[in-house]
Amino acid sequence: MVLALAALFLIWITIHQVMAAYEQKKYPELGELVEVDGKNIHVYTKGEGQDTIVLLSGLGTTAPVLDFEPLIDEMSKSNKVVVVEPFGYGWSDLTDKNRTVESIVGELRTALIKLNIEGPYILMPHSISGIYSLYYANKYPEEIKAIIGIDPTLPNALEYFDESVPTMPKYMSYIAPTGIARLALYLSPEDFLPIANEGTYSEKNIKMTKILSAQRGYNKNIVSEANEIKNNIEETRNMSFPSDLPVVIFTTNDGKVNEEGKSNITFYQSELRNTSLHKLVPLEGHHYLHWTQYKEMSKYVNDFTKAFAND
Repeated sequence: MVLALAALFLIWITIHQVMAAYEQKKYPELGELVEVDGKNIHVYTKGEGQDTIVLLSGLGTTAPVLDFEPLIDEMSKSNKVVVVEPFGYGWSDLTDKNRTVESIVGELRTALIKLNIEGPYILMPHSISGIYSLYYANKYPEEIKAIIGIDPTLPNALEYFDESVPTMPKYMSYIAPTGIARLALYLSPEDFLPIANEGTYSEKNIKMTKILSAQRGYNKNIVSEANEIKNNIEETRNMSFPSDLPVVIFTTNDGKVNEEGKSNITFYQSELRNTSLHKLVPLEGHHYLHWTQYKEMSKYVNDFTKAFAND
């Protein structure tokens, strides 16, 4: 029985690898591939405008270009929108480099520079990318025009809420290569897709999201990134938003308050208090607010950029 199961597992891995090779040819990258440290990073751009908004994804968002699509379509009507998919995400290669904040920001900068995407940039980080954006703004302030966060993770959050640093077991990195992620998609596809109204994402988008989730879900780079969170927080713990940097933060309006009276809203208020131009925008929805609130967010972005452009 054990040998039979092992044989079936090996057959499934082979089938998965053949399917992945076929899918990669049928669904090539949507943007450009640029070489960074000997590997390819996928960069997608859409729209024209005075401002260049660089969208940065949350941890484990398998295909950022596809995940952000509704928000990209809205914001690109008035802005140049760029999505840089880090190593291990979307159509970007895997890398052997640890997922430190220094490496991630360095790779982001290199990709933008090599493609002649000129700054200063408006960084728009979702979730964990809040830490990377904070680091970028402190290390290279002349390159950053503003930060617009989507429920962003910031270094002081764990201490503020007295929470521990999350980690991810290394065996998770075998889920995609062995075809387990593909099998999980067959059994429960809704767990891998955005929670959005019907029609928000096209059928083609959903199909590609499933394919890339089967190929790339929880790969070694994502696992490494999760396990670098503690170090990346330590690296940025003493950093704050520069006082003259315009900052807007979208956050979930879930009404959750702990026993000490703390909430995500009170946390962000404390993080923004020293910035001269800022706005905190609570919205109804999931942590991935752009799944449902992309139109409202785009309006706020346009209004906010006009405010600091005339400041």
